[in-house]
Amino acid sequence: MKVLVVGGGGREHTLVWKLKQSPRVTEVYCAPGNAGMAGEAVCVKIGAEDVDALLKFALDEGIGLTVVGPEAPLTLGIVDKFRAAGLRIFGASQKAAALEGSKVLAKEIMAKYNIPTAGYADFTDAAKAAAYIRENGAPCVVKADGLAAGKGVIVAMDEQAALDAVKLIMEDRAFGDSGNRLVVEEYLEGEEVSILAFTDGTAVIPMVSSQDHKRIFDNDEGPNTGGMGAYSPAPVYTKDLEPFVFDKILVPTIEGMRAEGRTYEGVIYAGLMITKDGPKVLEYNARFGDPETQAVLIRLETDLVDIIEAIIDKKLAGMDIKWHEESAVCVVMAAGGYPGSYSKGAVISGLDEAAAAGATVFHAGTAAKDGQIVTNGGRVLGVTALGKTIPEAISNVYKAVEKITWDGVQYRKDIGRKALKHLR
Repeated sequence: MKVLVVGGGGREHTLVWKLKQSPRVTEVYCAPGNAGMAGEAVCVKIGAEDVDALLKFALDEGIGLTVVGPEAPLTLGIVDKFRAAGLRIFGASQKAAALEGSKVLAKEIMAKYNIPTAGYADFTDAAKAAAYIRENGAPCVVKADGLAAGKGVIVAMDEQAALDAVKLIMEDRAFGDSGNRLVVEEYLEGEEVSILAFTDGTAVIPMVSSQDHKRIFDNDEGPNTGGMGAYSPAPVYTKDLEPFVFDKILVPTIEGMRAEGRTYEGVIYAGLMITKDGPKVLEYNARFGDPETQAVLIRLETDLVDIIEAIIDKKLAGMDIKWHEESAVCVVMAAGGYPGSYSKGAVISGLDEAAAAGATVFHAGTAAKDGQIVTNGGRVLGVTALGKTIPEAISNVYKAVEKITWDGVQYRKDIGRKALKHLR
């Protein structure tokens, strides 16, 4: 069959790479894609949010399966439109994707269905939010209600930082209409873990665990980003936590969404904090995470097309999904200045050398220019490597990262370090 992957980042390159391995796939298209995907798929110049143009292309081209990467087209209802046209598509419906599209809705679902999470209050008025912060103090977490490309969450360690966050979101409109409402949340202490799961609306099958690194600098310092690296598995997520997360978080979320008339199919991502009181949900995403996908899907043994088809056909229950035992580490290489303003067009060198060193290089913000690969985004590459253990995977990935360079490149040197203390 012909497959269309919607999106143009590192997650989508990983999906293209994985789907292409299926013997059932004859051709892969990606829209809009990037320079790295161009070697493995046909890149189509249609934006990920141009749902009508994507639908026309899929119908004209006889696409047998569409896989949606980013959250924006999901919240715009791409799945509903494709299904209405009789096309097979993998992703959450518009009503289901609202679990990511609205932080307030997510908190309401968790409260109603007794899913462990941080205490919170939500506001449409900046003055009331500020008054609440002055009354309750800090640390706290301030979140724009809507989508903000992973940057709408501000961890405020003191009261002034929290008040500044309210101003940034609601008055300065840093995230546009996503800041019409905001959530002020209790600050949770612990270590984060990302649990992604496949679901057909009834059955739920978790994937292997991973851990993202949100801050731009080593030791979790500096502003939040879309994610600077990930590794899998996350040793903080022990075997004895798995049943709790399945029974108390994943299943009640899917059952709750179904009860709310928001039947959830596709991939659900639960960002968890492992606190002294057990796992609590920080956030939901309605799709594969980025860069978690790079570290997770490289470990997937089962044909991804078979899993997707089982979900679309509501036959996921009882499916035996197999994973490679090896550990994986992904290091994101970013443009200088990211997550603030950055320049584009720097020539990237060393990609072939990194691949020769054993890494799989997933492209995120790249473009082709005059026969060369150049930077074209904030997060540019996701260099990913396997190893028998996490320490070995860390060693392997950084050997490859050191081969790649461009003017202004930045990356964290400590991806996976948190895992080491658990392994000791």
